[in-house]
Amino acid sequence: MTEEAGQTEGQTGDAGRMTLPAAQAALAAEHAAVYGYGVLGGRLEGRRRTEATAAFDAHRARRDALVRRVRDLGGAPVAADAAYALPFAVRDPAAAVRLAALLEDRIAGVYSDLVRAAHGPLRQEAAAALREAAVRSVRWRGTGVAFPGLAEKAAARPSDETAEAGAAAVTH
Repeated sequence: MTEEAGQTEGQTGDAGRMTLPAAQAALAAEHAAVYGYGVLGGRLEGRRRTEATAAFDAHRARRDALVRRVRDLGGAPVAADAAYALPFAVRDPAAAVRLAALLEDRIAGVYSDLVRAAHGPLRQEAAAALREAAVRSVRWRGTGVAFPGLAEKAAARPSDETAEAGAAAVTH
């Protein structure tokens, strides 16, 4: 297989080689988000439960689209884990809301990476997913960050430091 045969959507060189790993990372994060929303949805009622259901459905749809996209890029889609370690116990609605915001922050981060790595339609899809995650994060948390998805640009909020330290556990 030539280098050119493995490239899609006008990708060349290093940028093309970075797209598949970034898409795989986004897929892994979507798997984790689907799991996380399954956990937190049971702790919410009313409007918040409706929001969680809508987010669950959106992440499932993005996950399924990424499975197809990873295959189109020539990769074998990363499988979901059987279970994910949560960064904190989700015993009440407040913890559920915190987890939802954290999941959306994580999703924004991986889509930010995919925006940087991709070209063409995939880049547009990644930018839309980043925007949606940022909006959902604001809805869950009540505040936003200046650069969603770019952790190095966002000032860490003291109340989130503990949760952010465990954010990686949500995806693995």
